[in-house]
Amino acid sequence: MSDKFAAAAKSMEDAVAQAKTQIEGLVKAQQEQFEKASAQVLKSYDEMTALAKENVDAVVQSGTIVAKGAEQAGKQVAAFTQSSFEKSVASSKALFAVKSLNELIELQSAYAKQTLDTIVAESTKLQELSLKITTDAIAPINARVNATVSALSKPLAA
Repeated sequence: MSDKFAAAAKSMEDAVAQAKTQIEGLVKAQQEQFEKASAQVLKSYDEMTALAKENVDAVVQSGTIVAKGAEQAGKQVAAFTQSSFEKSVASSKALFAVKSLNELIELQSAYAKQTLDTIVAESTKLQELSLKITTDAIAPINARVNATVSALSKPLAA
């Protein structure tokens, strides 16, 4: 009977040793999977951090373009205002020197036509400048949107 007990004890020891080996294998496999997943999460975090930094840089670049464009537009408007004022003063002087009503009407008509033509031309130039500024300012943001969509569309590496 002691042989049966010894055989049963041996069988239990073998089963325990086998279970221990299997559990150690499972723990090791889970630990490897956890380390791999952690590395992937850290890599994804680093990629997202770099992506966010590049996006902020694009917004700053776009803001710089808008600021420079606004300065340029402001200079253009100031130059137009100065020119209009000078033309208005010259026209007023000419109006004081008229000798007849016909001459007054002709001068006033010519001044009104010239003023309208100048306003249309300056408005067109300002519109073109505004369009250029807008296009230039949107370019870095558009590039970042495309890069971000591309980066976020990539499947995670297994």
